[in-house]
Amino acid sequence: MEEEGQNQALKRIRFEEEDEDRTSKLADSLLVEIISRLPTTKDAIRTAALSKRWKHLWTAVTSLVFLHPYDSNHYANPSFFSHVNKTLTQRGQSKLNKFRLHTYYHDHLHESHINDWIRYAVHCNVEDLHLSLRDHVRGFAFPLDQFVFINSCLTNLTLLACAFNPTGVISWKSLRKLCIVYGNLDEDLIGNILSGSPVLETLVLKHCYGYRRLDITSKSLKNLVFTGYMHNYTTDIIEINAPNILSLKIQSVLVLRKILLLNVSSLVEAHLDYTKRIHHFGKPAEEAEEEMLTGLILNLLHVKNLKFGTFCSKVNLLFIWQFVSLIFVKDINYFGTGFGCERGKRWAGVVDRLKAKGFLSPSNLKVLNVISSPL
Repeated sequence: MEEEGQNQALKRIRFEEEDEDRTSKLADSLLVEIISRLPTTKDAIRTAALSKRWKHLWTAVTSLVFLHPYDSNHYANPSFFSHVNKTLTQRGQSKLNKFRLHTYYHDHLHESHINDWIRYAVHCNVEDLHLSLRDHVRGFAFPLDQFVFINSCLTNLTLLACAFNPTGVISWKSLRKLCIVYGNLDEDLIGNILSGSPVLETLVLKHCYGYRRLDITSKSLKNLVFTGYMHNYTTDIIEINAPNILSLKIQSVLVLRKILLLNVSSLVEAHLDYTKRIHHFGKPAEEAEEEMLTGLILNLLHVKNLKFGTFCSKVNLLFIWQFVSLIFVKDINYFGTGFGCERGKRWAGVVDRLKAKGFLSPSNLKVLNVISSPL
C-alpha cells in the first residue's frame, strides 16, 4: 500500500515537471498573449511570481483592465490610484489593443489622474477603449478632454457617465462600435458624432437623454440599440429616422411617453424588449401601451425577423397567437405560458385594427420569433 502511494506521488511529480517543461518551451510572445487574456491587469502582474522568466513578461501585455472595487465608505481608495500609476509607469509605451477602466472618484485630483491614464492609452494607440467613470459623491459626469474626441486608432469605444463637451471637431475615423451610457446628448451633438465616425457600424445608446429625435442617415451604420431612456421630462416623444439600418433593438426601462419610428425601411431584424414606467396623462396605462406597441408593429411589419423579449410584458400569449394565426407564420419559437382575459381582449382589438388596415398577410413577416414571459 505504501509502495503504491509512493508510485502515485512520483507520477504526479513527473507529470508536473513535464507540464512545466512544456510551458517553458512556449515563446515569450505566446505567454504574453496568455497573460493578456487574464480577467484583470492585477492578475497579470501576479504571474511575475512564477519564475524569473515570468517576472517582466506582464509588462508586454496588450490589454489593461483596471476594476476599482466598490466600497461604500471609500469610493476612491488611494491604493487603487497608486496601483494604476505604478503599473502604467512600469509597462512603458508599447502598443495597446484594449484599455478598460472602471473607477470611482470624487475630487479634481482624481480627475487629473484619470485624464493621465486615458492620455496614456491614447498615446499607446489603443483600439478598444472602455471607460466607466463614476462620481458617486457629487453625481457629476466625468469631463472628457478634447484629445479623446480626435483619434484615428479607436475601433470600439464605450463611455459610461462621461460628459460630452468637445471644444472642437469629433474625428473617430476608424470607429466601428460606439456605446454611450448615461450620456446627456442633444441632436446636434449626435449629428457631430455620426459625421465624425464615417465607418461606424453599431451605435448603442443606453439610458441616455437630452434628445428628441435620432436622425441617422449614415450609410455605414447598420445596428441601432436603444436601451432605456430615463429623464425628468416624462412627456418626451422620441422620433427615430434611420432609413439605412438593418437591425433595431428597443429594450429596458423607458421613462418617456412614446417612441415613433419615422423611417426604418431597410430593417431586416427588430427586437422589442422594453417596459414603460410613466403616468399616461389621462389615458389608462394599458391603452397607452397598446397605442405605442401598435405604432411600432405597424412600422415593423416588413422585417424578416421580429422578436418580442421577456421584458416586453404587454405582449402576451393571446396576442401572439392571434397575431400568428392571422399571418400564417411557419417558424415560431415560443417560451412562456399564461395570459389575462382582459389584457387578451385588448390585444385582440389590436389585431383586429391591423387586419382592418390590411397589414396582416402571409407576406408581411417571414419569421416571427416570440419570447414571452408568464403574466
